[in-house]
Amino acid sequence: MSTSSRNNFQLVPFTTTLLVRDTCLCLHVQRAARALARHFDTALKPVGLTNGQFSLLMSLNRPKMPGIPPATMSSVAQLLGMDRTTLTAAVKTLAARSLLELHPDALDRRVRHLRLTPAGHDLLAKAVPIWTATHAEVERGLRSPDQLRADLSTLSGQSAAPCATSRPPAAGESITSAIANPS
Repeated sequence: MSTSSRNNFQLVPFTTTLLVRDTCLCLHVQRAARALARHFDTALKPVGLTNGQFSLLMSLNRPKMPGIPPATMSSVAQLLGMDRTTLTAAVKTLAARSLLELHPDALDRRVRHLRLTPAGHDLLAKAVPIWTATHAEVERGLRSPDQLRADLSTLSGQSAAPCATSRPPAAGESITSAIANPS
């Protein structure tokens, strides 16, 4: 290959690199997501969970009653924004630790229901206070946590449904605090 053909490419100006670095929403969200994930991983380490495992276990924390559908592989993958292959690997890890179980649907054997085991409920109960404290710490560092949640919901294509709290947040109180302190 001659020197002239190797040098026959178009350069992107360095100012464009700086523009992308400083303004790219995708880059900023990815960087923030990684930092936030590391922060929660560190906080949850004493109970032996990662932030992803906590989210997966939390997604299974639902009562068995009319009007609340059981957790399926599809519904959990959609809620967590992950593909089924990645979810399957995460489920296998937690099932091997006896924290969750898979059960076939009574009507459609292809559908798998996921349920927390008693050990999963116990571990989640230990992890929630850690999550609550860590989450409150993160929220204190933000100008508008509720606006950030709404904006991220918009970007992810998910509805920004209000949180279910037993009482509305007081003036200046975050939703997280209202959930953690229901009385």
